[in-house]
Parts: sequence; structure tokens; C-alpha cells
Amino acid sequence: MDWILPLLLSLSCAAGVPLSRAASGQRNRLLLISFDGFRWDYDRDVETPHLDQLGREGVRAKYISPPMLTMTSPSHFTTISGRWVEDHEVVHNMMYNAKTNLKLPHQKTLTRSEWWDNGVLPLWITAQNQGLKTGSFYFPGGAVNYGGQAVNRVVVEDPRPANETEWKQNIDTVLSWFSEEDFHLVTLYFGEPDRVGHQKGPDHPDRKTMIRLIDRTIGYLRESIARLHLSDSLNVILTSDHGMTTVKKRPEVEELVLNKYLNLVKLNSFEILDYGGFGILTPRPGKEQDVFDALSKAPNLTVYKKNEFPESFHLAKSKRLPPIVVVADLGFNLNSRFIVYVNKGDHGFHNSEMDMKTIFWAVGPDFKKNFLSEPFDSIHIYPLMCKVLQIDPAPHNGSLSVTEKLLLLHGGCQRYRVSVALLLTLLCSLALI
Repeated sequence: MDWILPLLLSLSCAAGVPLSRAASGQRNRLLLISFDGFRWDYDRDVETPHLDQLGREGVRAKYISPPMLTMTSPSHFTTISGRWVEDHEVVHNMMYNAKTNLKLPHQKTLTRSEWWDNGVLPLWITAQNQGLKTGSFYFPGGAVNYGGQAVNRVVVEDPRPANETEWKQNIDTVLSWFSEEDFHLVTLYFGEPDRVGHQKGPDHPDRKTMIRLIDRTIGYLRESIARLHLSDSLNVILTSDHGMTTVKKRPEVEELVLNKYLNLVKLNSFEILDYGGFGILTPRPGKEQDVFDALSKAPNLTVYKKNEFPESFHLAKSKRLPPIVVVADLGFNLNSRFIVYVNKGDHGFHNSEMDMKTIFWAVGPDFKKNFLSEPFDSIHIYPLMCKVLQIDPAPHNGSLSVTEKLLLLHGGCQRYRVSVALLLTLLCSLALI
């Protein structure tokens, strides 16, 4: 029977999983982490030893492209659902109703199911329906119900700025869900470096300080994973929702005040136009062309009729978006009526702009080592996560062919994991005869 052990090792390697896990039929787990507003190049001008090590021990993309819109809620829900914004309909950070003029800020939307639950199932619910245990810590969209179903474990985002100690405590909590309660999927969200990017601008020294803090946090995460003996079973994906750019202000540029080009009161019944680089308008009946023509004369922006969106936007089918959408040129904030705008950095601009690109790292037992991927769209993260979790995805717009090359298991190998596990069990039994 001397041939059995080499054969077992060979089959385990072919399956791409540790021998003990292949034989037992266990599946690896996944921790998805988002650092809000982490631009693709933020680690280029700061020493980040832990992120560098993450890249050597796992995979990294040169950058990834968020969906249109390059905003927190729409982008996060595309990542967790694999659907374009026009399909999942979370079209803004604010919850709004153009008919009633309701406008709710981002924080208040986080527990409003009617804003998020539009018939698209996020990964938490799809995984739970296939027997997995899931949790969400601060992650946008995690604290509501989908068709009456809630995520197994939820902690709603605390809007107050957190310190390094609290970040470590959050990591301890999330990892305990894996180590003590056998969770399969957990999503973890951090509100930085978005806050500092808005308040100080992406080029400010405080942004660099924040990236150093994030790097130390990743170091603490990796140390904790090893201490809890999760290294062989837990995959970690680290990503973000959008980038950040410096807002152009007077006296360098003339601020975009759209009320100078059209009478908002007379021509519009609803608008959100003081929110970074993206704005929406509902013209009064019969005034759509007048609004379009007036805004077309304004500098440093592009105005679109919703039904004439470029196909690459993947927004035209949205029932929730108003008829007129405005996208400012990079760095020009959309201001409607001389509203005081204090942000020194912002997003919401065209997702083709490099300042809107963001990050992707991944490490764990299912990922290659020291692998640099070409850029890809964030929508393709969803089928990758389903592959790692070994679940059947819900309908989605991503493609596994884009991200499968990041895995140790790709092509046909993964399909035989269960069969190999059964064969290993049989051979182990024979070895005892």
C-alpha cells in the first residue's frame, strides 16, 4: 500500500485543496473587505509593507473599474450582487422619491429595505439559501430584508469616525464569527479613506497617514487570521467602491452653479445637484427638452437624457433614475444654487477616469501567489466569490472567465472537487484494510 499516500497527495494537489479538507468535503470561507474611497494608486506614495506582503502572498489587480455610478451605495451593491446599477436600482447614496420630493441621507437609507430590495438577491441571501451562514459588519445593503429574508448576523454602520483600536475590535469580532461560530461569508466595511479624501483631498498628508493606518490594520488582520488558525481555510478579498479626485475651486476655476443656466424652480420638479460629480433632474411636464438644451450650454459637464445613455453606463433601463442625468468633468462639483460646498475631494465622476479607479487584492488557500492581474470591472468580483464559496450564483452580469485566472482552481479542476474528495475517502478506507 506504499502507493496510496503519494496518490492521495497527488489527487489533493489536483483538486487544489489541502488533503484534510478535500477528504472531509469542507469548503473554504470568505471575508470580503471594503475600504471606502481607496483610490487605485493610494499605496504608491506611502510605505505599505503589509499590503505589499499581501500582494506577494496572493493576487492583485492593477486596478478595477467601479460601475457608473461611482458612488458608495450603487457600487457596493454591484459588488455584492453582480448586477449593473440599472438592474439592482440602488442608483444613489441618498434614498429619494422624485414624486414626493423625499430625500434621505445615506446613513438613514442603510436600514430601509424599500431602497435596496428591488428583486435582485445579494450574495448573503443567495449563500444562505444554499445552506451557508453569512454576516455583514457595516457593509452597505447588509442591514435590510430581501423578499423578507435577513442576513444571519448584521452590525449596522456606526457613522462616527473610528480609531485604530475600534478597527481592531471590529476585526476581532468578525474573525470570531469564523473561528467560533463557523460562518462561511462575512462582509466588512471601513469608512476610510473616503472621509479623509472628502475632507482634506486625496493629495493631503492626512490621506497618506490614513493609508498607513489601513496598512497596519491589514497587518493586524493577517496576524489574527494566523493566530486563530484560519490561514488554511479563510480567503480574504480586499476592494473598494470608487476612487477620489481633487475638487476644483475658486479662484482657480469658476464653480458650476446650474441655476445660472436654467431656472430650476420653473423648469424642474425634483433635483439632486449638489452631490459631487453626478446630478439628477426631473423636469416639469413638457420641459425635458428645455432643461436638456439649457444644461447643454453649461461648461465642464455632460448632460444626458436617460434613454440616450451610452450603453457602457448600464443605466438606461433604470426605472428609478429621473429623465435627465448630469455628469461633471473630473473635479468640477455640481452646485445647484450656490450651496456652500466644503469638500476638497469627491467622486461620482465618469468611471473611465483614472481617479475613479479602485483596488483589488485577494489572498487565501484558493488564490494564486504573487500574481498581478490586468484591470477588470468590479462586477466580475461576484462570480469569483460564488466560485470560492462553491455555490450557484443568482442571475448576474459578471463573468467568471474574467477573474477565474486569479484562482489556483480554474478550468475544469473545481468541478471535480467533490468527486476527488469521495475518491480520497475511498482510498483512505482501502489503506486501512
